[in-house]
Amino acid sequence: MGIRLTSEEAWAFVVAAHTGVFTTLRADGVPVSLPVWFAVLDHRIYVQTPAQAKKLDRIRRDARAAFVVESGERWTELKAVSMTGSARIVDGDEADDARRALSEKYAAYGLPGARVPKATAEHYARAAVVRFDPDERLLTWDNAKLRLRKEGA
Repeated sequence: MGIRLTSEEAWAFVVAAHTGVFTTLRADGVPVSLPVWFAVLDHRIYVQTPAQAKKLDRIRRDARAAFVVESGERWTELKAVSMTGSARIVDGDEADDARRALSEKYAAYGLPGARVPKATAEHYARAAVVRFDPDERLLTWDNAKLRLRKEGA
């Protein structure tokens, strides 16, 4: 038995993950990786970001992107899904559906509106929605799938 996840296992793991790492490319080709909250709809990953975020400029310039979710502390617990693909800014009904999915997923984790500083609330109120479309190459592993030899064997 290998350590790779099936497509179904990989997507179930991604959907259940709390935080992902989204990577875009600077103009000079240097990757910029940032933790993001995200939602999955139809095997597409959606993130919301302030309208002034530099990641939007990077996506407009070069749509190539990557996305990773991982878990585990001990080596035998390490599990991850790494994807490459393309990103684009979306609007209309697609963006509304993504915002709804993000709100539902993270409703219990944000600060109550009254506690958020006004400038921060205004900054995030003008948010854009980005869709990441992974290509077919999912790189996955789940070290818990290894059949380890017993000590002394």
